Amino acid sequence: MHVDKSNLRADFAAAMSAMYKAEVPLYADLIDIVQGINRSLIGSSSIASSLERLAAERHGAIRLGTAHELHTIGRIFKLLDMHPVGYYDLSVAGLPMHATAFRPITITSLEKNPFRVFTTLLRPELLSSQKARELSNALLIRRNIFSDALMRMLDTADSQDGHLTEDQASVFITEALRTFSWQPVAASTDKEYALLKEEHPILADISCFKSAHINHLTPRTLDISLAQKAMVDRGMRAKDRIEGPPARICPILLRQTSFLALEEQVSFHTDADADALVPSTHTARFGEIEQRGAALTPAGRDLYDALLAESGAKSAGLDAAQADAVAKRVFAAFPDTWESLQSQNLIYCRYLVKKKPDQVHMQKSGHATILQQLIADGSVEAVPITYEDFLPFSAAGIFRSNLSASSSNGDLSIQKPGPDQAGLENALQMTLLDIYEWYGGVQQTSLEAVSSALKVNITELAPDICYRT
Repeated sequence: MHVDKSNLRADFAAAMSAMYKAEVPLYADLIDIVQGINRSLIGSSSIASSLERLAAERHGAIRLGTAHELHTIGRIFKLLDMHPVGYYDLSVAGLPMHATAFRPITITSLEKNPFRVFTTLLRPELLSSQKARELSNALLIRRNIFSDALMRMLDTADSQDGHLTEDQASVFITEALRTFSWQPVAASTDKEYALLKEEHPILADISCFKSAHINHLTPRTLDISLAQKAMVDRGMRAKDRIEGPPARICPILLRQTSFLALEEQVSFHTDADADALVPSTHTARFGEIEQRGAALTPAGRDLYDALLAESGAKSAGLDAAQADAVAKRVFAAFPDTWESLQSQNLIYCRYLVKKKPDQVHMQKSGHATILQQLIADGSVEAVPITYEDFLPFSAAGIFRSNLSASSSNGDLSIQKPGPDQAGLENALQMTLLDIYEWYGGVQQTSLEAVSSALKVNITELAPDICYRT
């Protein structure tokens, strides 16, 4: 009998959480902080799911070096019903990488287990240093982060229409976890590591190790400001700023914070003696917490990006507290009630029929659309759709705060920055799902259900709603 993919994903996520807790003990403290906050706030959040979903919710992050690694990771996640959603160009933030996020893509699967993995791929062609580019390529070509047993399980799944039996699933989880685990012996020499770390520690982290070790495993909180305070109160070295939009009554998109990366023990081979090992440390893995808000439509995202740019320009050179104050003033221009966000088409919503209205009220009655009238009289409920994805500048901010401090060179010189979605899709051998198309599809499906239930033509119901784009 084949294992349900959502159950397999839940088992895999739980196993990864247990592994990461053993490798990074402070992760257990983060879970304790988050679960305490969520239990106290669960009834007051407009966009929260069940406490059970929140307790299980995690996102991980990995960094890959080659097309083969990305393609194989894609095969692993496909078995878990996780699909590549969105394209993230990190070169705009000065990092030689681009990314996608693997996650479930149905509401049912997300409710069962919303495991996500933000997956970056090195773009060596962007490195200005030829020496660093050649060394990182040489190291990546000769390493293999996938066990033979794992590859056999992937081939077996392919032969079984993408499914595994319970016994096969057990082997798959064990072997796949090796790919994401911390390995105490590096794949490079100490000199190779030092050279790449001097160029930038992110190059060393991608190229010098025997696995694509999970860099963080992030729980979701309902109030990240409370979580940030709790981290500081417990003596954790928390980031001085929360990444993403400022605190709001109605949360939007994604806010993230973390404790700073830990020094972990690792041994390197030496150039003089391939069998000799020298003890050292590596700083990369950290503890992150996130708060998720409502997904923005293209119009909402345009407004957000404009305000973000304005805030960044006005806060240049300011300390964290001053920059946060500037962001709060600038973002006052972004509507902050659910009614205004929905009526101005700034957020995506799922629309649910709560009661059947009288026919006499099926006119606009002073409202812009029939839908707005139905919402006003309580016949239809507009539920903000949770943002299930990521923000490239927030990701880069987390990377920088946790990596640049460990290098004498905090800035990485890259050439010709810009997106290359086709390149990432070619490496992955899959097409990336457009983020707006996904949210628009969820919203449109709910509108079609309302239209059918109330027998109102959908174009008359909500002619102004942003559907798939």
